[in-house]
Amino acid sequence: MPLVDAYLGALKMMESTGPRSLHGTAAFIAQDPTLVAEAKLRAHLAAADPNDELRRALSLRLAIFDHHAEDTTWTEDTAPNTRKRREVILRILDVEEATAVLLNDLIPIANLDEPIVIAEKWTPWYTDGIKRSRDFYWQHYSESLQATPHLGADAVAALDKATDRVVERLADPTAAEVHQAKGLVVGYVQSGKTANFTGVIAKAIDAGYRLIIVLSGTTDLLRTQTQRRLDMELVGQENLLRGIKPDDEAALEATDYVGDDPDWDRFIRHGISPSDGGGSDLYRLTKKSFDYKSLELGISALDFPKRERRLPLYHPANLFAETTHTRLVVVKKNSRVLGKLVADLNKITTRLEEVPTLIIDDESDQASVNTSKPKLLSAEDKKKRSAINRHIAELLRMLPRAQYVGYTATPFANVFIDPNDSADIFPKNFLIALPPGSGYMGALDFHDLYLDIPLGERNVENSAEKAHVRIVNEDEADRDADLQRAIDTFVLTGAVKLYRESLGRGPFRHHTMLYHVASQKDIHREQRAKVREMWDRSGYRSASCFERLRSLYEKDILPVTRRPDGGAAPSTFDDLVPFIGDTVNRIERTGHPVLVVNSDKIEGEELDFATDPHVWRILVGGNKLARGFTVEGLTVSYYLRQSRQADTMMQMGRWFGYRADYRDLVRLYTTQTLYEEFEDICQDEEFFRDELRQYAPFGADGEPQITPSQIPPLVAQHHPKIKPTARNKMYNARVEQRRTPMKEPSSGYPLISEGTSLQDNTRAILPILSSAVEQPEVLDLDGRLINILSTRLTNEELVSILSQLRWGKEDSFRPDLNFLRQAKPDMIADWHVVLPQLKGQDAQVTIEGVGPLSVHRRRVINGKLQAKSQPADRSLVQPIANRAGSTRGGMLLYPMVPKDAAVQGELSPSDVVMAFTLFLPQASGATDGKLITWTTKDDSLPDYALVSV
Repeated sequence: MPLVDAYLGALKMMESTGPRSLHGTAAFIAQDPTLVAEAKLRAHLAAADPNDELRRALSLRLAIFDHHAEDTTWTEDTAPNTRKRREVILRILDVEEATAVLLNDLIPIANLDEPIVIAEKWTPWYTDGIKRSRDFYWQHYSESLQATPHLGADAVAALDKATDRVVERLADPTAAEVHQAKGLVVGYVQSGKTANFTGVIAKAIDAGYRLIIVLSGTTDLLRTQTQRRLDMELVGQENLLRGIKPDDEAALEATDYVGDDPDWDRFIRHGISPSDGGGSDLYRLTKKSFDYKSLELGISALDFPKRERRLPLYHPANLFAETTHTRLVVVKKNSRVLGKLVADLNKITTRLEEVPTLIIDDESDQASVNTSKPKLLSAEDKKKRSAINRHIAELLRMLPRAQYVGYTATPFANVFIDPNDSADIFPKNFLIALPPGSGYMGALDFHDLYLDIPLGERNVENSAEKAHVRIVNEDEADRDADLQRAIDTFVLTGAVKLYRESLGRGPFRHHTMLYHVASQKDIHREQRAKVREMWDRSGYRSASCFERLRSLYEKDILPVTRRPDGGAAPSTFDDLVPFIGDTVNRIERTGHPVLVVNSDKIEGEELDFATDPHVWRILVGGNKLARGFTVEGLTVSYYLRQSRQADTMMQMGRWFGYRADYRDLVRLYTTQTLYEEFEDICQDEEFFRDELRQYAPFGADGEPQITPSQIPPLVAQHHPKIKPTARNKMYNARVEQRRTPMKEPSSGYPLISEGTSLQDNTRAILPILSSAVEQPEVLDLDGRLINILSTRLTNEELVSILSQLRWGKEDSFRPDLNFLRQAKPDMIADWHVVLPQLKGQDAQVTIEGVGPLSVHRRRVINGKLQAKSQPADRSLVQPIANRAGSTRGGMLLYPMVPKDAAVQGELSPSDVVMAFTLFLPQASGATDGKLITWTTKDDSLPDYALVSV
């Protein structure tokens, strides 16, 4: 037996056993220890490419062991993803020292972010034993992911753990007691939510769920994309073909994907009928091009015959019988379609209360939320629900064993649902926030949120904005030049992709540009005509455009490719020219380089990334391209559409996502106003996640810090005009004390125009400034010399000063101040205050005679200074606060001004924002483990979020 096969077999065995002797197990399989000597293994791995089958399998197994929870005996209580955990793993694998060194070198410990879980207490049932004994679909799905070149082993391991967090909070499908869990999974825009719910479905089917309903957006385009994705990665060829013989051409022609999908060979192969391999056969009640149709396949297609008729369907004897098949329905969120499904379920002979059901609601904040009258339930009418919400509520009522899991990147609409409405979809049991995967391009790749480099010193090497964002003229009459540059960029980046393909990178199957200016469908044709006219006069078929393209390539494209995350590119424009012609040919392949895609229909032809071998086009559209639907190969976005709701705007950020091998080519063209509004929304999202992260651990009493019903008061709004979601809200729950170890009230400072409040705040903090300027220091921070001013205050002195501050929002800092006020000296004795100083004299000022000291520049968006601290500065005070038993806190203090303000000489106290960040000392940790406490505004009402009109 070859060495590779023996070691692959050994790793396969460890899926069920955990780590064991690697060489010993491989030798047992090979039946000849000399064939699998570790020296031969090392030689193979050292010469292997990262996509080598054995190297990827080893990477995955090590990543899973690294990431495993510490509640299993073999982990020896070591924390996940640590050096100590890896040492335990390698010791159990019993590898030679040289092999251990090589494995650590080739497969470093992954720094995987954990999903953030806010949940009620639940009864654990999804054990390792269940996972190992029932893993047919998950095993095949994870193996297909392992074979995907751009996915690393750490990504597959992270997905395994994240999907566990969801499945374990569903009800045990074999339990006699009825329990209906409702949860929400929050991802980033285009960050892999579909991969997560595909994994959840796979594990749920393996565990015994037999009816899977996927609610997939509101458009046929998105439903079709989701259906194909599930058919390819989960359902698989055996379930699709259902025993059709290879020579039965008529039957094959009527089968989805066979013969007309270029990726048919990539559809997962189980190698056996699932029911013959310990799994459950999957029956699709919807197809690629057909949404759910009433009784199309006969009512028996929805029924669940039982092998043991005297036992309920949820009994293991029936659930895991080879005759009990799983039904999969992928439906558009359309009232008529859902109505048919509800009607058919009412007709089947199986008792619906016996059917373990999983409902996945993709883009759950769209269409699913009840919008007809967002008030508390009335006893009389149980709400006049919006049509789609009414059907979802009916499904949940009819199927008491149904588990509801919503997926979204913009959760605010969901967390503001009335929790008292038992028939609604409020995530009462759990909310899970997923981290982005490796390689994701998100807010920090387009916004300099934490960059403290002076504006004049920013360039494409150190600034995300300079690298990827191009500002469009606010005046519509002067935008033609910007649009021309965007289209030219689309052509040039396409040529660079083809150049990279010539070097063996890629391939780059799709290459697209998004032109998103308006939502109105009636003007999309006009926009297409405008873009097409500009394309036609751009001269791409002749050398007349070369001077224009050369300048753009040398000044824009080429410098960004030289960043550390950049890719290969010709060193001169002349070397790129041979690839421009092929790029234009691909874009004009159909004769229509510009394609309209809107929510009515697709103009001219079908947009199908799945079956078209090359989609190289400029796409003009609105809502159909604004939510859920993945625009493959998106490289250039020309975005000018505005919205007053943060969730709507964030969903339109199609430029976020995974851009394997071409992230340096991505460009966003937008106005300064829209760019700044997106930055505010990104801060809202990160603030929300930071809040959840702090409250995720259970308290010392074993109870949750917060439950999903207490989340709404944690939602921030950085932009004064853009609401988190479309409805007005009020909360009966109010945060009384916030005991979090880090406090940065950046969204609560007064507006720049509120001079009186700013002046009062500055004068309140002047005593700190006066003391600090007397104590300048130069610190050596890991070889970096940092100039600071510092001082020390008692907690009583600091509380007295902070109590004088005025805020843009009443509750911005009140709960934090409440906690600081009641802290005793053995919790917080004093504070070490540091003012980081900038190099050079241009930012040195005095304030009412106090100085000299540095002021820090920040962007102003709609009158509000973006007053965030610098993460790099936190090490100046955080170690002091974090020492074991420390009663000394740390404070970073930043006098801040607008980025374009004149700051030399004397600075008026009404022109400065006194921004600060506090790090509480280790001794101040709440003894009950609760980081947040609540009060009720109205004692006659419950303490969850109330929604009003």
